[in-house]
Amino acid sequence: MGVDAIATPPGAFVSGPVVLREAALFTDLYELTMAASYLREGLTGAATFSLFVRKLPPGRGFLVAAGLEDVLAYLRGFRFSEAAIDYLRDLGRFDAAFLESLRELRFTGDVRAVPEGTVVFADEPLLEVTAAIAEAQLVETAVMNACHFQTLLASKAARAVLAARRRRVVEFGLRRTPGVDAGLKAARSAYIAGATTSSNVLAGLAYGIPPVGTMAHSYVLAFRREIDAFRAFARAFPDATTLLIDTYDTLAAAHKAVAVAREMEAGGHRLAGVRLDSGDLLALSREVRAILDRAGLGDVRIFASGGLDEDEIDRLLEAGAPIDAFGVGTRMDVSADAPYLDMAYKLVRYADRDVLKTSVGKETWTGEKQVYRFRGPDGRFRGDLLALRDEPAPPGGAPLLVPVMASGALVARAPALDEIRARCAAELAALPDEVRRLRSPGSYAVRPSERLVARQRALRATIEATEVRPALEPAAAGAVAPQPGAAGPQPRPEWEP
Repeated sequence: MGVDAIATPPGAFVSGPVVLREAALFTDLYELTMAASYLREGLTGAATFSLFVRKLPPGRGFLVAAGLEDVLAYLRGFRFSEAAIDYLRDLGRFDAAFLESLRELRFTGDVRAVPEGTVVFADEPLLEVTAAIAEAQLVETAVMNACHFQTLLASKAARAVLAARRRRVVEFGLRRTPGVDAGLKAARSAYIAGATTSSNVLAGLAYGIPPVGTMAHSYVLAFRREIDAFRAFARAFPDATTLLIDTYDTLAAAHKAVAVAREMEAGGHRLAGVRLDSGDLLALSREVRAILDRAGLGDVRIFASGGLDEDEIDRLLEAGAPIDAFGVGTRMDVSADAPYLDMAYKLVRYADRDVLKTSVGKETWTGEKQVYRFRGPDGRFRGDLLALRDEPAPPGGAPLLVPVMASGALVARAPALDEIRARCAAELAALPDEVRRLRSPGSYAVRPSERLVARQRALRATIEATEVRPALEPAAAGAVAPQPGAAGPQPRPEWEP
C-alpha cells in the first residue's frame, strides 16, 4: 500500500508523499565550503564516515535505529540541479571549477548499516558511509537529519509500547509535530516501535499504517444534547463507535453511553468503546468500568488519552487502571523528556589511513567498524563487541552492520514496514529486563575489541608525537615568565594564527 509514484524534477528527494525540491541544498554551508576546498587541494580519496550516538539520554537504556529508508532514497537521488548551481554561483563564494564539478556529481559510494528496528547503544554505528570524500561530506546533514529524528521518535515510542504491556498504543500527535514531514515520520517511527495504529490519514496512504479516529469535543458541543451526539455518531458508524465521554461529566456520560449501547444492540450492533481524555484517569476508568460491567457491557473497551507518556501509562497500569488502549500524542511525537540525541557523523578513515579526533569529551573510535551481538542460552542479548571491520568475527557474535548500498546502488529491496516492525518487536523482547526498564535502567555491556583499543592507542600516540608535542614544546621553551607590572601581549607559538 502507498502513494503512487511521483514524477519529480532532477534534484528532488521523495519521502513518502513529501517531495523536497533542490534536496542537495538541504545541507549546512560548511559542507559545501569543505567540498570546494577538497577539490582545490586534490583530496579525492575514499573516506569513511561513521554515524553514531555518543551517549544515551538520561533515563534511557537503549535506542531503536530508524530512518535508513530515507537515507538510501536521498543518496540514490542525490544531484545538483541547474537551479541549485545557479543559486550557489549567486552566493559569490565558489569558483567555477567547483560549481562545474557539482553538475555531474552523484553518490557512488557504499553504505553499511544496522537494519531499521534494531536496538542499538552508545558508540555503536547506525551506519557507515564510504565514498569519495566530497560525496561523503556533502550528504552528512541529510543523513544525520533522517536518522536522528526517526531514531529519537522510535526509541520514545518503544518505551510507550513497553509501558502499555501488550495493550494497544495509538499514535496521534500529528497536530503538534514540528512540520508536515515530522508528522509523517512520527507515525512511521511509532508504528515501527509497536504502535498499532495512527490518527494520521496520510501516513495510512503513504505507509499502510491503519488510521483510526472517532470524535472530538467540538462534535459533542455541536449538538444540543450530549446523548444526541452519541446517537448520531452511532448511526453514522454503527460498527466502529467509540464515544468521547468527558465533555461535561464523565460518569453521567458513561450512563448515556450505556443507553446508546442498548439502542445499538437492538439494531444488531455493539458499542466498541468509550474514551477518557481528562481528569483522574485512574479513578474515572475504575468507575466507568464498573458502570459498563453492571450494564453487562464487559466487552466495551476503555480508551485513555490526554497528555500521556510512558511514565503515566506505567503509573496507571501499576495502580490497576482497567484501561484497554492508550492514545499517545504530543509527548511521544516530540520526545518531550529527551528532544534530541547526541548523534555525530565523524570521519574515521581517509585514503587508506585511519583517522582520529581526540577532542576532550568527543574522542571518536577510529577506523571502519563492525558490531557483534551475543545472546545468552535464553536468547536474550548479553552484550556487544565494538570491533574493527577487518578483524575476524568472534565465535557466537552476530554482525549488526550489513551492506545496504554498493557503488551508489541498493544491494537489496527495502524491507516492508511490517518486516521492520516485527524486527523491532523481537529486538525489544530480547533485551535484558533491567535494560528495558523505564526508570533507572541497567547498563548494557558494549566493550571494544582488543584490536580496536590497540589501534586507538597507537594512533593517539602518533597524534601526540606529530601534532601536539612539536607545537607545544617550542612554545614552552621560548616562553618568558612575565615580570611584575609587565604589560603587552605574551609570546605565542608561530603556528597559531
